[in-house]
Amino acid sequence: MSLGLEWQKIKRTGVLWTFLGGGILAAVVPVINLAARSEMYLRLQDSPVDILFKGNWQLMALLNILLLVLGACVLYHIEYADNGQLKMCSLPIKESTLFFSKLGLMTGLCLVSLSLEALGMAFCLSHWFNLSQSLCLELLKYFAYAFLLLLPGGMLALILSAFCKNLWVSLGCGVIGVCAAILIPTDNFILNLFPFALPFQVLTLNTEQAVCYLLASLGEVAFMALMFLGLLKIRRTLA
Repeated sequence: MSLGLEWQKIKRTGVLWTFLGGGILAAVVPVINLAARSEMYLRLQDSPVDILFKGNWQLMALLNILLLVLGACVLYHIEYADNGQLKMCSLPIKESTLFFSKLGLMTGLCLVSLSLEALGMAFCLSHWFNLSQSLCLELLKYFAYAFLLLLPGGMLALILSAFCKNLWVSLGCGVIGVCAAILIPTDNFILNLFPFALPFQVLTLNTEQAVCYLLASLGEVAFMALMFLGLLKIRRTLA
């Protein structure tokens, strides 16, 4: 019921069209890249999916995390506008339920954009490489991994939006976090555990490192969920 209510709220915000547009824009990135430099990529001996991700994912991941930051800001801005948050508190709905409903909705929107990006990658595989069932399964594995690494960044952006009444404060903090993540060296494992830096990691043949990033992502999601509940209790105490 709460998830359906959140869906009704965003119908006039343009969030859905933003995620669709962002997904299409990210999906076009590998198509344009291969169309312009196909000879360079076709000479490589790696797996076609690995070639596509290594050559395009950094820009695609940047678009994805910026979409999550923008989506999180809008999802909570509609609550704080016209004192909507105070009205929601008068209803028999817990703030934690409201938060996790918004998180579920944003996760669904993220899956929509990632699905469009997967279609773009699949087009590249079929046009420039020999698309096969094994490549399709590998592509799904890469995108499943990318989706799981996007969760901490999206959740952190939503937490910032939940505690910042001003849209520009949460948006500014999110953009600063993304810019800081871009500057982190790719070979520094510890610094890349930053929630906004995790989405830039690509599934590689180094399965041990990939598993470490995956476990860290799930651990950060659990930690931030507990942190949010704790911050809610503190805010109620101080209110």
